[in-house]
Amino acid sequence: MIDLCCLPVVADVDVVRIDDVSAPGRARRVAAALATELGFGETRVAEIEIAVTELGTNLHKHARAGMVFVRSVRAVEAAAVEIVAVDSGPGMADVDQAMRDGRSSTGTLGVGLGAVSRLADTCSVSSEPGAGTVVAARFHRRRGIPDELPGEVAAGITLPIDGEEVCGDAYAVCGDNGRIRLMMCDGSGHGPLAAWAAQAGVRSFHEDHSGGPGDILARVHAAMRGTRGGAVAVADLDLERRAVRFAGLGNIAATVVADGRKNGMVSVPGIAGYQARTIKTFDYSLPEGATVVLHSDGLTERWSPEDRIRLFNREPLLIAATLLRDAGVRKDDAGVLVARPPDR
Repeated sequence: MIDLCCLPVVADVDVVRIDDVSAPGRARRVAAALATELGFGETRVAEIEIAVTELGTNLHKHARAGMVFVRSVRAVEAAAVEIVAVDSGPGMADVDQAMRDGRSSTGTLGVGLGAVSRLADTCSVSSEPGAGTVVAARFHRRRGIPDELPGEVAAGITLPIDGEEVCGDAYAVCGDNGRIRLMMCDGSGHGPLAAWAAQAGVRSFHEDHSGGPGDILARVHAAMRGTRGGAVAVADLDLERRAVRFAGLGNIAATVVADGRKNGMVSVPGIAGYQARTIKTFDYSLPEGATVVLHSDGLTERWSPEDRIRLFNREPLLIAATLLRDAGVRKDDAGVLVARPPDR
C-alpha cells in the first residue's frame, strides 16, 4: 500500500525539443546538471547521461515532434532524476520485444530502450503504432538501491508555449488519511509573471491543504492577489468513500474517466486572485479503476478515452504525457495532472 503521507514533490526542470542533431546533447547536459545538483555521484551521473543520449538520439533519428522532459523528484531525504521522452512518431506494436537489446525494426525507437531500462530504477513505456511513444525513466542516486520514494498515484507534466523558458501552468499533489488532493493552476498569460502567479497558488496549497476543496481554493485565491491571477481547480479524492469533491474557478477542465467514458466536473466563472464571487463545491463518484484528469486550456477538451482503455490502465505519468502530446495542440502553456487512486 502506498503511503499517501509521503508523496514526493516533482518539478519540471526543463524540456528539450529534439529538433536538430545537437538537441540530444542539450538534454544530456540538463539531466547531468540536475543529477549533480541533487548529489548524485560521478558514476551515476554518467549512467544518466548515457540513457538520455540514447533516448534523445533515437527521437532525432526515428521520431517527429520529439521532446525530452527533465524532472526532479524530491522526498524528505531521497531524490531522483526523472526523464520523460515523448514523440509523435511511428510507435511500436510490441514494446516488450523492443525493450530487448538489439531488437528494433526500421523507423522505430526500439534501439537503446534495453540500455535505458537497465540503467534506470524504474522504466515504463507506452506506445501506439502510428501515434507515438512515451518513455518514463526514474534514476535514484544509487542504481539498484531504492530510495524512500513511494509508488506513483498521481503525476503531472507541464510544457511552456514556444518561445518561453518557464511555464505559467503548475500543479500540486498531497495525500493523507486515505485522501489524495490535487490542484491545477493556470497563471494568466505566459512567461515569468504567469509562472509567478501559478507558483503563488502552489505555495498556498502546500502550506495549508486542510478543509475541503472550497476552503483550499479560497486560500489560493487570497494568496494569488497581487499577481496576474489565473484559473485554479482543486479535487479531493476520498478513497474510502470512493468520491471526489471538486471546486474550480475559471477554465480548468476536470474529468473522472471510468469504463471508457468522461464525466466532467464543473468549475464556476472567475479569476483566482481577482474575482471569485462564489466558490462552489460539487460531489462526484469515483468508481473502482477510475482516473481523474485536470488540465489547463492549453489542452483541447476534445480528447476521448473511448478507444484508449489500455492507456487509462497505465501509470499516471504515461497518461499525462500522452494527453499533453495529443491534446496540447493550442498555442498556449499546457499542463495536465492525472491521478489513478488504488482500488480497495
